[in-house]
Amino acid sequence: MNKKRVWISAGIILNRQQDKVFITRRAETAHKGGFWEFAGGKVELGETAEQAVIRELNEEVGITATELEHFIELEHDYPEKALKFDFFLIKAFDGEAYGREGQPGQWVTLDALREFTFPEANYPVIDKLLAR
Repeated sequence: MNKKRVWISAGIILNRQQDKVFITRRAETAHKGGFWEFAGGKVELGETAEQAVIRELNEEVGITATELEHFIELEHDYPEKALKFDFFLIKAFDGEAYGREGQPGQWVTLDALREFTFPEANYPVIDKLLAR
């Protein structure tokens, strides 16, 4: 069976000092439910990855990204789905980040990221983030 690869765009939301990142917890009913993640979602038809991450961050965490930098692109295959990711560093934004869809969200120091359980596809992102 050939799975269609789903394109996801996600934002690594940094605070002003760039020593903390805002993460949210996936709904228990979602794929990888209960895991922590960088907010984002599917790139819609006709959208660029950058347009998608700006829209998704507004919908999910109530911010408008104003300074973005493409950070990493990767593909990851789970047994049940194939994903392609574009991750952006969000270096500046308008608004206050919170779980707009009712999901838990919190600011954590970069050093503390490894204490949270993320979907497997996120670990290369965290490794690169901690190495920069």
